[in-house]
Amino acid sequence: MRVDRSQSSLFGALSLIFVFFLIFNVCDALYGPSSPVVQLTASNFKSKVLNSNKVVLVEFFAPWCGHCQALTPIWEKAATVLKGVVGVAALDADEHKSLAQEYGIRGFPTIKVFVPGKPPVDYQGARDVKSIANFALSQIKGLLKERLDGKATGGSSGSSGSNENSEASASVELNSRNFDEQVLKSKDLWIVEFFAPWCGHCKRLAPEWKKAANNLKGKVKLGHVDCDSEKSLMSRFNVQGFPTILVFGADKDSPTPFEGARTASAIESFALEQLETNIAPPEVTELTGQDVMEEKCGSAAICFVAFLPDILDSKAEGRNKYVQQLLSVAEKFKKSPYSYVWAAAGKQPDLEKRVGVGGYGYPALVALNVKKSVYAPLKSAFELEHIIEFVRDAGRGGKGNLPLEGAPVIVKTEAWDGKDGEVIEEDEFSLEELMGEDTTSKDEL
Repeated sequence: MRVDRSQSSLFGALSLIFVFFLIFNVCDALYGPSSPVVQLTASNFKSKVLNSNKVVLVEFFAPWCGHCQALTPIWEKAATVLKGVVGVAALDADEHKSLAQEYGIRGFPTIKVFVPGKPPVDYQGARDVKSIANFALSQIKGLLKERLDGKATGGSSGSSGSNENSEASASVELNSRNFDEQVLKSKDLWIVEFFAPWCGHCKRLAPEWKKAANNLKGKVKLGHVDCDSEKSLMSRFNVQGFPTILVFGADKDSPTPFEGARTASAIESFALEQLETNIAPPEVTELTGQDVMEEKCGSAAICFVAFLPDILDSKAEGRNKYVQQLLSVAEKFKKSPYSYVWAAAGKQPDLEKRVGVGGYGYPALVALNVKKSVYAPLKSAFELEHIIEFVRDAGRGGKGNLPLEGAPVIVKTEAWDGKDGEVIEEDEFSLEELMGEDTTSKDEL
């Protein structure tokens, strides 16, 4: 049978269409009706995930994605293993683009973990059943610990709390009088909304912003500027539309715009990601007065106070070595709300007396909780590995905490200039001068 060129082209096109039809049929069926994986849509996402009272793992996938297809049997097995313990679900991000955009999905597959009462976080572990299951169990343990400690946990950050309307917003009202002091001079990460009261988009954002601010309280600071009243701030930061959200990170002079979805969950996820990259470098500060004590130890969960040898005993090299050890520890625990200060031997006598330091045994280290008026001494050698273990134990509740009787008196002292100490030599004197006698007036024998 003879087939002309036009018929051949037609057959080729039909074959190509058939192949595409097969491929898309296979891809669309990544998770069939009998799959143990919960299939999510825009209509059931809130009930299955956000309002769930258990941990839910969600895979955001695209049907055409090869990595997603490879993950399918692993994800289904994980769903079977974790059935009744942890929710395992999947969302077709191609079909539900707006929902995927809301959670900042940029690649496939992306796995996010939704824990009740917290914003979702990305799963970064290995893509095998054991790793996924172990991670899920660690999330459950964390959730149970919080509930045992009495911390309330409702739905996830995307769900509406019953007391949302009555709860005051944690977002700070900013204006030209307090902006520099609150935001630009702060070491904290700030996310600021510039809005206009008449703006419809701003009104829709308002409840989401309030929810995000309350959920991020104590972690990331959110603020808002009414641009109708604060045109100078609007001009200063080149705000040209509403709402505009700017992120003031480590470099406060160069804020960056937030371009994500205008939902509480998206804002929270973004803020926590930014927090990881905007953590201020660790500091070890000399305790030179009450102002340092209040700033560094007043609000810190734990303030670690080191008492270092006199400069004549250690010299600059030795003191710098001790400070560097503390900096290494501060770097290791930089995500924890701790502070680190030091004082030279004998410079803060009242504090030394109250924490059982002084007279000998320098260097020494104590963990101090000013709010609870307790302290715990380092009983091991002042060496890096022992200090790390001491800080870790203190973070778990400490061992052998002792009461701090009363607030210590902190003396105003001169800051160390970084140099070796100088021995002050006394003027030489004679015995006769000491006795007040003039030997030159006496006759010789």
